[in-house]
Amino acid sequence: MGKVLGVLGGMGPAATIDFLAKLQAATPAQTDAEHVRVVMDLHPRVPDRMAEPEAARAELAAMAGRLRTAGAQVLAMPCNSAHIAADAIVEGGGLPFIDMIQTAVAAARATGARRIGVIATIAGTGLYRDALAAAGLEPLLLDDVAQGRFRALLTRIKAGDLGAAVRAGMAALAEDLVAAGAQAVIAGCSEVPLALDQAPVPLIDATEALARACVEACR
Repeated sequence: MGKVLGVLGGMGPAATIDFLAKLQAATPAQTDAEHVRVVMDLHPRVPDRMAEPEAARAELAAMAGRLRTAGAQVLAMPCNSAHIAADAIVEGGGLPFIDMIQTAVAAARATGARRIGVIATIAGTGLYRDALAAAGLEPLLLDDVAQGRFRALLTRIKAGDLGAAVRAGMAALAEDLVAAGAQAVIAGCSEVPLALDQAPVPLIDATEALARACVEACR
């Protein structure tokens, strides 16, 4: 019997569904019974992690505790930015927590690249900057103008727009990072892979990296 995975979801809902699809795809199963058992809290009203950090920390900790009560044995959260409250999740759940930032950084390092571009929110950017530096890698981040472009694209994706203009805008962000010297690019916001599936250099889908780590931990 494998371990039960508890998923702190809903930030946002489409990204969480994308994670579950990638979890299923990453599982080497021949029958239904060989897949990972999942309990999930798809909670789209977690307070804003930047505007209301303490309220968000409290709610994420409570979610982790509820998942433990529901039977989870391992926790994961397919939202990069919310990892700013990872310590609260660990404390609230009292369970092993698979860190999305660390799994994506490990996947980037495995490509052999040293200069890693990051497409992420402001909170996610800070997390990736620190994690990449700690891993001996050089982070290349969106500048203020590009961050504004990204926020506008993110708003459209969260509203359900995955059209050609959004996809072109996301591809342009990756291309700008490559032009600045990135040898690989991390899709470091869980909405990014919904609109970006390739780049001129290796593209690290943090959601997929997390899904693979969850399969490894739970089977």
